[in-house]
Amino acid sequence: MSKVFRPWDVEQSWLLPPSVHDLVPPTHTAHFVRDLVRDDLDLGEIYAAYDEERGFPPFHPAMMTALLLYGYTQGLFSSRRIARACEERVDFMAVTAMQRPDFRTIAKFRLRHLRALAGLFVQVLQLCQRAGLVRLGHVAVDGTKVKANASKHKAMSYARMKEAEPQLAALVQGWLDRSAAEDTTDEEAVGDQRGDELPTWVANRQARLEKIREAKAALEAEAKKAAAQDDDDSDDEPPTSSSPPHNDDGTPTDKAQRNFTDPESRILRTGDGYVQGYNAQVAVDAANQVIVAQFVVAAQNDAPYLPRLLNEIRANTGHQAREISADAGYCSEANLRSLARRRVRAYVAAGRQRHAENPSPLKRTRRGLSARMAARLRRGAHRSRYRLRKVTVEPVFGQIKAALGFARFLLRGLWKVTAEWGLVSTAHNLRKLAAAR
Repeated sequence: MSKVFRPWDVEQSWLLPPSVHDLVPPTHTAHFVRDLVRDDLDLGEIYAAYDEERGFPPFHPAMMTALLLYGYTQGLFSSRRIARACEERVDFMAVTAMQRPDFRTIAKFRLRHLRALAGLFVQVLQLCQRAGLVRLGHVAVDGTKVKANASKHKAMSYARMKEAEPQLAALVQGWLDRSAAEDTTDEEAVGDQRGDELPTWVANRQARLEKIREAKAALEAEAKKAAAQDDDDSDDEPPTSSSPPHNDDGTPTDKAQRNFTDPESRILRTGDGYVQGYNAQVAVDAANQVIVAQFVVAAQNDAPYLPRLLNEIRANTGHQAREISADAGYCSEANLRSLARRRVRAYVAAGRQRHAENPSPLKRTRRGLSARMAARLRRGAHRSRYRLRKVTVEPVFGQIKAALGFARFLLRGLWKVTAEWGLVSTAHNLRKLAAAR
């Protein structure tokens, strides 16, 4: 064979050990995230948790933080996948300096410092502000339903609980009576056992009965608390989670449901059907699609949470948005009054928009501020600032769910999924910051 090829000797050893800077190009995102965490972020809250001088030295908290944030920017959310990447991908080796924490270490670090990690969202957002990526000229808000780490088939309605509890109780009691009768008449068949052990099939039914009773009591307590607080809720302080539907006397309605796997999640309606999940709220700056406010609620409707989004924007950035656009899910007289009181120019759809139709046409059923908002959007037609909503917040959901692949929460419980969504939002903003270098 006359052609000469480059040598390919897999047994060839390196004369000198390689540097992580040689393995990954200097402009790679891995270097950017690592150096940003090491030089620009305040990790004092994480460092403060390490107050024990004895014991084997743990992995450096800054390295673990950089590893998690970089993993999220690359669409790796599972601790097992991140640990595998530390062994197989040179870009992850550049972040960890070739250290290889196992998946248990990564999972425990994330859970231990979850609240502090979620708090890095504000620091990264402020870096985006200093880089000129946040202008607050126009901000679009929206919510998206994200699946919980639980199956909707593991939920039960209050009506079903009331029906199943006495049935199971009677069934288990019958088995117990039968077991006691058989014990007294056939003691010799027990053998070496004490004779009072319950069969496995009885214990399982008892465990299910206890779960149903616990869930039923929790629904009743939540409904009673929600009924007592109905008159105290203000427009600017919406609830952080949804309470089960309740009657006037404080008892749950028959449609109120509770999930046995993640009790704080809710069955939510989406365009593709019903999911067991949470409602993730975001506010996105139109200049560069940077998330300026975010949180998670366990509720179907978006409307009660617009004032909270406005509060979060000011708290996170130090300024209020000049313009806000939102879909019809946020349209209410209370929200429009809140926007006017804050002197925010609003473009909120007053009704569902059909194809080939001007945004939110004025309907006879609309009154007050909603009617004026519909008229404003109708006058603007296709030139209305409302058009910025779809090209601002909708692509962000696409980048998070489709590009990064975040389609389901890994953790359970409202405060944990809120912190997890904060990590995802931080990773999204880091990608925007890295692209603007």
